[in-house]
Amino acid sequence: MTNSIEEITDTDAMFVIGSNTTENHPIIGARMKQAVRKGSKLIVADPRRIELVDYADVYLQLKPGTNIALLNGMMNVILEKGLYDETYINERCENFEELVNVIREYTPERAAEICGVKSEDIIKAATIYGEADKAGIYYTMGVTQHTTGTNAVMSISNLAMLCGNIGKESAGVNPLRGQNNVQGACDMGGLPADLPGYQKVFKPEVIEKFENAWRVKLSPKPGLTIPEIFNGVHDGSIKFLYIMGENPMVSDPDINHVKGVLEHVNFLVVQDIFMTETAEYADVVLPAASFAEKDGTFSNTERRVQRVRKAIKPVGESKPDWQILMELMNYLGFEKKYLHPENIMEEISSLTPSYGGITYDRINNGGIQWPCPDKHHPGTKYLHKGTMARGRGLFMPAEYVESAEMPDSEYPYIFTTGRILYHYHTRTMTGRVEGINEIAPSSYVEINEVDANKLGIRNGDRVKLTSRRGQIETTAKISEIIDENVLFMPFHFADGAANYLTNSATDPIAKISELKVAAVRIEKAK
Repeated sequence: MTNSIEEITDTDAMFVIGSNTTENHPIIGARMKQAVRKGSKLIVADPRRIELVDYADVYLQLKPGTNIALLNGMMNVILEKGLYDETYINERCENFEELVNVIREYTPERAAEICGVKSEDIIKAATIYGEADKAGIYYTMGVTQHTTGTNAVMSISNLAMLCGNIGKESAGVNPLRGQNNVQGACDMGGLPADLPGYQKVFKPEVIEKFENAWRVKLSPKPGLTIPEIFNGVHDGSIKFLYIMGENPMVSDPDINHVKGVLEHVNFLVVQDIFMTETAEYADVVLPAASFAEKDGTFSNTERRVQRVRKAIKPVGESKPDWQILMELMNYLGFEKKYLHPENIMEEISSLTPSYGGITYDRINNGGIQWPCPDKHHPGTKYLHKGTMARGRGLFMPAEYVESAEMPDSEYPYIFTTGRILYHYHTRTMTGRVEGINEIAPSSYVEINEVDANKLGIRNGDRVKLTSRRGQIETTAKISEIIDENVLFMPFHFADGAANYLTNSATDPIAKISELKVAAVRIEKAK
């Protein structure tokens, strides 16, 4: 997030797109409701009529995969009405004319036709956003998990800069992270081209700094993304997989493809707190300690680095992740020893400028938001104040492009996936809680009443869904919150797993898979 969670309640307008916030991020969703009660306007764009719609001034029930067309249409209205911040653009941004040349073609009427919404609703949403003094955009994987996901994020940035909402309190561009330490994993180099602090491996000065600190030779070549790694197993270039705290046999697209990878890789190690569907394929399982069994830090969605304190000793033979990794690197000949996670944080601070002033002492009674360059710095509540990190904000216009797989006569329905309130990711933890399983025990597919009547499907019927990649059986849930010709499934469940159907086609830039749009057919199970 460029901004902070606490700032939400003082915003003038919120634009929530591709995020079921009250179910997936309930604390942030509660803040949004508080903001509405204080007078903030709310725009919601989502294929499903989620709970936040009840609080919205405008609801845009757009077709899955049409985010860019909607964003361009809103910017077209803002330009036509003169609601853009000309001074901000002139002083802080570049490439504005190129943006204008693209969005000029996206009239609200054209955008409405692409998205399946009303043009007057696009105009109303754009007017609310453009007239607000402080407007924040909030999104999740409903925006990113598309073959055009990177361009959609760029379009969100375009909209925010167009109205001067980056570098301003209670505004900004705010991706909401899907798990508790996704931000921290990225911060610490869990991306193919990054070392800790988003320092690029292909920069000689970065490699030199880390080689001097660690006294090893490092490769300057960027690594691979998960889809590229899995493809590498198939072509024989990848022989060994080490999977930590991830369950791709439920979470990744085209599970039949994932299953083939895990069956054929030469050697598979899985490090996790439970015996997951993925761990069942492992040659070696390393039992890891849960959050309550270890010390350390988590970095949350608002960039806040927070202490985690051990409440109980690790159960059985499990060990904290840092200890497992340290012992492995010692076995492999790197003799570095850490006595406590605090030693690791000291090393992080010494090598990572954005974490330079973060120590255990400073975060004992509350976290600090990076960037925090030194021990006298209070942390950063919101980013890009006064100037952009790159100097000037770059407008990156994008054309709407259809999803990789569209409905046809054989597979006539758009299939999309998401999460529900009661379960966490692949149910590795929540699936073991009796009370939760009484509420949400198994998979289901949401289908509009009109479609259900056409197909002779009743609520609770067993149905069969088929895509070009696989077939599953699940239970039909007739719902008014999903549009006609669109089907929705939560991806949490291993039984009737949604990701047997999803598409592994990837965004050419970020390499993220298009989990949010696939073409399927549905019929009653025999």
